[in-house]
Amino acid sequence: MKLSDEQLDAAAAAMGRTGYAGLRLEDLASAIGVSRVTLHRHEIGKGDVLGLLAARATTEYRDAMWPLLTSSLPAGERLSAAVDVLLEQAERHLPLLVALGAISDEVFHEADDDPEGDVTRGVFTEPLERLLHDARAEAVLRPEQDPDLATVLFNSAGWTYIHLRTGHRWSPERAAAAVRALVLHGILQQEPTRPER
Repeated sequence: MKLSDEQLDAAAAAMGRTGYAGLRLEDLASAIGVSRVTLHRHEIGKGDVLGLLAARATTEYRDAMWPLLTSSLPAGERLSAAVDVLLEQAERHLPLLVALGAISDEVFHEADDDPEGDVTRGVFTEPLERLLHDARAEAVLRPEQDPDLATVLFNSAGWTYIHLRTGHRWSPERAAAAVRALVLHGILQQEPTRPER
């Protein structure tokens, strides 16, 4: 049984209402328009649906970053736009991200032999690394940047936004503006104007 985008959207909305822990299989079945028996017959549990939602969100993030990687805009403007994309994707997938954070955020990590711990998966950091590389080449980054800046940027922007939206109940606009100002001020010598997208 393949779930449609509409069914996945409905599952994410149900998860947003109850939280992952509170989502019962019958609630999930009702939300996506099938019976609980149908889910059992196809061996689909809420963990499977969470995995499908995570895979879809990962693809959407990657696809949203691609135009910035191929753009001819100055590096600082592309990096600024990338932070906007990251925050827009966090907003779009907020119930999923809250659910993942509540049970395990392993979808964001890959095992590494580094004694300091696992690293954020490349699918999330590689677009930022490329944009940061370009920003270094154009000398728009502050000079004292950490070598793992892409990981720090992805996590500080994304998880701070999620916390402000859910823990403090800030509006999307307020949370995005605060996070954007903080992270861009921290890494760029001068915040660029926001490009039209």
